[in-house]
Amino acid sequence: MTALADIAVIGGSGLYALLDDAEEHVVETPFGLPSDPVTLATVAGRPVAFLPRHGKDHRYPPHRIPYRANLWALHHIGVRQVLAPCAVGGLRPDVGPGAFVVPDQLIDRTSGRVQTFFDDRVVHVNFADPYCPIGRAAVLDSA
Repeated sequence: MTALADIAVIGGSGLYALLDDAEEHVVETPFGLPSDPVTLATVAGRPVAFLPRHGKDHRYPPHRIPYRANLWALHHIGVRQVLAPCAVGGLRPDVGPGAFVVPDQLIDRTSGRVQTFFDDRVVHVNFADPYCPIGRAAVLDSA
């Protein structure tokens, strides 16, 4: 398959109103449907895929987001880099509301949902550096 976009944004649904040439693509995955069809549009001359994390109508609470389907769908259309801005709380009082943070590590406290794409075999995936250093550098340089 020819890549439709090599970069994607997973985020809020309000962004799509700003896109002139948006085109939706339904992508079926082995994990069910993603949170919504993948929207393709051109940004600064480059094809970009968009996917609303919670669905356009916010029907998925955080613990029900079909994240495996979302990522599989993006990979299927050729995406190799994902930017996923989000609003979260923090533990540092010096980093308050409105702060822009680009993480380099995380502590995964997720529980109660499947945490792998590999249900049928043993696959060892390195999680030592969970964020792409190239993507982080690009975001930091642009910020």
